[in-house]
Amino acid sequence: MSDPLDWNAKTIAEFRANEGRVGGTFEGAPLVLVHHRGRKSGQEYVTPVMYLPHDTEPDIIYIFATKGGAPTNPAWYHNLTAAGVGSVERGTGTYNATIRDVTGPERDRIYAEQARRYPGFAEYARQTAAVRTIPVLELGLQLAPSLTN
Repeated sequence: MSDPLDWNAKTIAEFRANEGRVGGTFEGAPLVLVHHRGRKSGQEYVTPVMYLPHDTEPDIIYIFATKGGAPTNPAWYHNLTAAGVGSVERGTGTYNATIRDVTGPERDRIYAEQARRYPGFAEYARQTAAVRTIPVLELGLQLAPSLTN
């Protein structure tokens, strides 16, 4: 795979040019752009991430800190959990979000559903089983669009 930052930049541009839709590997998959600030640098970052919508609550989505099956959690996970807030671009809107780290049986149920829908997530879990449990974050979206990114 090419440089992840280059891939992210291309995916972000495609997402914004096509009202939240992208092609390639993620064609048809639910994707959001997560805005987060570096917990040390204070710099703003934007990261494309697949999500799982809540079964009944339209203002709740789940994201998964897979880092493609790497042995460590992604920086965006640490940034979001440290801040407790972030924002998300979904479709053409940007929404403020609260962050909750989902654990235990609730986390396992949500992750299993994502792996059922997208089998690559089961592979990520297999790759990381000996070193970490892939975190699941619940994002509570404020559905009135945000005025800032």
